[in-house]
Amino acid sequence: MRVVLAGGGTAGHIEPALALADALRRLDPGVGITCVGTERGLETQLVPARGYDLELVPAVPLPRALTPRLLTVPGRLAGAVNAVAAVLDRVAADILVGFGGYVATPAYLAAKRRGLPIVVHEANPRPGLANRLGARLADHVFSGFPEPALAGAAYIGTPLRREIATLDRLSTGDKARSWFGLENDRPTLLVFGGSRGARSLNQAALAAAPALRAAGIQVLHVLGPDNVPDHEPPPGDPQYVLLPYIDRMDLAYAAADLALCRGGALTCAELTAVGLPAAYVPLPHGTGEQRVNAERIVAGGGGLMADDAELSAQWIVHHLLPILRDPERVAVMSEAAARLGRKDADIMLARKVLEIAG
Repeated sequence: MRVVLAGGGTAGHIEPALALADALRRLDPGVGITCVGTERGLETQLVPARGYDLELVPAVPLPRALTPRLLTVPGRLAGAVNAVAAVLDRVAADILVGFGGYVATPAYLAAKRRGLPIVVHEANPRPGLANRLGARLADHVFSGFPEPALAGAAYIGTPLRREIATLDRLSTGDKARSWFGLENDRPTLLVFGGSRGARSLNQAALAAAPALRAAGIQVLHVLGPDNVPDHEPPPGDPQYVLLPYIDRMDLAYAAADLALCRGGALTCAELTAVGLPAAYVPLPHGTGEQRVNAERIVAGGGGLMADDAELSAQWIVHHLLPILRDPERVAVMSEAAARLGRKDADIMLARKVLEIAG
């Protein structure tokens, strides 16, 4: 069996693809897996680090409006389709599975040209252009969101890494806090802004550091690899641990009692799978899918939400301190978040892919 996975740009497209790859290997150790991506995305870092072959093809961003750039798309898209078709031929692909991003559009068109089965997975409630096209060409469409926006899509959840999907936060908490140099008996706030970080979250959390410390709250703050803080909290207790990047998000989730984060589809899927309540601050631009992601969790009691414009140190102190000081409320919110999570989407989708390809 030879499976080609197409998904790139952000971790939200790449991590579900890699989680599927891992599940496919568990079900069939002999399966051949090739990922296609572009040199613009995080796939150039994430895919090789997980031990999978990566083939790079030209990126073809599609404009969302009628602009002169639209005239350049057909020629560039044709070149990208030919590049993906060459990969499909070279690896003797049996099936293509797409997750969206720049590389997905030429991948879907190339697979259709070669007559291969196409599977689309859409994690967001508002699909991008690539997956809207892919859904028209695909034999099977699956959704990570309970109310699928693509016609005929079946809800399956979002594939997650095994260390996150199988995480037991309660039994791992002490080890996780020790891993980051945190104390075991203090409430812990986790701050992160996705794979790239979020400036507004960084600024508000750092400004709230004195008040959080005065209240006995320790903080694990992931800035993002390209972000430099305006200032750093001085050393002291409780700890305020500031890191550019964490490659063990499972331990970060286990260490925390509450998170402050964006509302990306992958973030929401991971937090509900592990039962970690959160304050969601959706991106203030784009199609608004982050707000839709978070609204479902907030309505279910597993979190709260703030507009990016209203987030401040005062907001954090006013809204998050009362939760962190109340273990019973944290427990209730954790249970509510966990009820909305799916832990088995990786293996479920892997079985579907092998069945369809077979």
